[in-house]
Amino acid sequence: MGIDRELLSRPALQVAPVLLGATVTSSLGGAEVAVRVTEVEAYEGTLDPASHAFRGPTRRNAVMFGEAGRLYCYFIYGMHWCANITCALPGTAAAVLLRAAEIVDGEPVAQARTLASTTSSIRPAKLASGPARLARVMGLTGEHTGLDLLDPGSPVRLTELGLPADYRTGPRVGVAAAAEHPWRFWLPDEPSVSAYRPGGRKRVAATRQTGAP
Repeated sequence: MGIDRELLSRPALQVAPVLLGATVTSSLGGAEVAVRVTEVEAYEGTLDPASHAFRGPTRRNAVMFGEAGRLYCYFIYGMHWCANITCALPGTAAAVLLRAAEIVDGEPVAQARTLASTTSSIRPAKLASGPARLARVMGLTGEHTGLDLLDPGSPVRLTELGLPADYRTGPRVGVAAAAEHPWRFWLPDEPSVSAYRPGGRKRVAATRQTGAP
C-alpha cells in the first residue's frame, strides 16, 4: 500500500517532522539511489516571507500551488539544485526542503555523481549532507519538477514515511527573511545533518521535540 496523499496535505510544519527518517528513491538514468531523510526545512507558502511562493504563483513556483506530494526543484547560486516536497492543500503552496540524508542504497552511484561535479571525494556520511549534495546524488534537476512522488511508476518516489519518536528543531539556514523561525527539523546524532551557520545572527538553541504530529 502506498502513502496516503492526505498525510502530506497538511501545513508544512506538520508534514516536515513526518518526513524525517522517510525513504526517497531515485531511479533516474537507470541507476537507483535511495536515501533516508535526516534534515528538512518547512516553508509555509504565502504566509512565509522566506518561501518562493510568498508573493503568489509564478511559472517557477507553480507546482507548489498544486497537490501535495509533488517534487519541486529550484536552482541556487547559479550552480546547485535543491529539492522540495510539496504539501498542504492545493492553492496553499507549502513545501518541505530536503536538507540532508543518509545514503541507504546506491552509494557507488552517489559517489560517481559527486566526483563528476567536484575535484575530491566526500566521505559516505556527507554525500547527501546539505540540500545541493542531496539533489546531486539523486540526479535531480529542474526538469524533474512536478514528478508525483507518490506514484509507484515515478522515477523518483517517496516510498516510506519516517514518523520519528525524537527530533530537534531550530532556525532555518541561509534565509534572509523569517530566519529566526525554528522551522528546521533534524534527527539527533546523525552525521549527515548539516552544520548550522547563522550567517551573522546569534545562534538559537535547538529545541528537543518528541512524537509526531
